Amino acid sequence: MATSIRLWKQEDLGNLVRYANNFHIWSNLRNYFPHPYTEENGKEWLAKVVDAPLPALNFAIDVEGEAVGGIGLILNSDVYVKSAEVGYWLGEPWWGKGITTEALRLITEHAFYYFDLVRLYAEVFETNKASMRVLEKNGYYLEGVRRKAVFKNEVLMDDYIWVKLRPW
Repeated sequence: MATSIRLWKQEDLGNLVRYANNFHIWSNLRNYFPHPYTEENGKEWLAKVVDAPLPALNFAIDVEGEAVGGIGLILNSDVYVKSAEVGYWLGEPWWGKGITTEALRLITEHAFYYFDLVRLYAEVFETNKASMRVLEKNGYYLEGVRRKAVFKNEVLMDDYIWVKLRPW
């Protein structure tokens, strides 16, 4: 199963809504990722990312021509300008197949190639052990745990910070 990351296209709307409209995905993401995820949400997202300036920050996770998830970077500013946060989600039918591991490898390479970054990091809710494993497989290390830092779906939980430094 060939996995790649690519720019989002307007034609991805159907798959975006189909896979993103999932309570289990929403439960592992920040609240700005809507639930339910509607066609209007998908249109708003695609309006932001299709034809965005290059180098790209947001990508579709593609499996054999089908957008099955998303992955992207949030570039930091001010004194944190050498750091970026990486975030991702994958449609539930595709979980456990190594797809996110490969997508994270690809965006990590992209980030260090196109941007003057020293540090990539991901914040993972304590319940998302699969995401922690994806990061670990890609050479990210657990830098710290922010105790009781996340309040999601009426649950207070820890936030795990995973980091990868630019390989010099």
